[in-house]
Amino acid sequence: MKAFVVGLIFLTAVAILSVIGLLLFPLLITLVFFLRAFIFLFLLVFAVWFLGTFIIYVWERFIR
Repeated sequence: MKAFVVGLIFLTAVAILSVIGLLLFPLLITLVFFLRAFIFLFLLVFAVWFLGTFIIYVWERFIR
């Protein structure tokens, strides 16, 4: 009887977690979209900063 109750509790827990995961799926998709956009913007800002640093370095090399 104890094994039956443990198995029933386990199956109930799996079912509850599956429903929660199913309900959170749209939120996860939205978070992935915003994370991808944030990483893209971060890389864009880094590329602009790196380009500016390179231009300043080349400018100083040609001035001297």
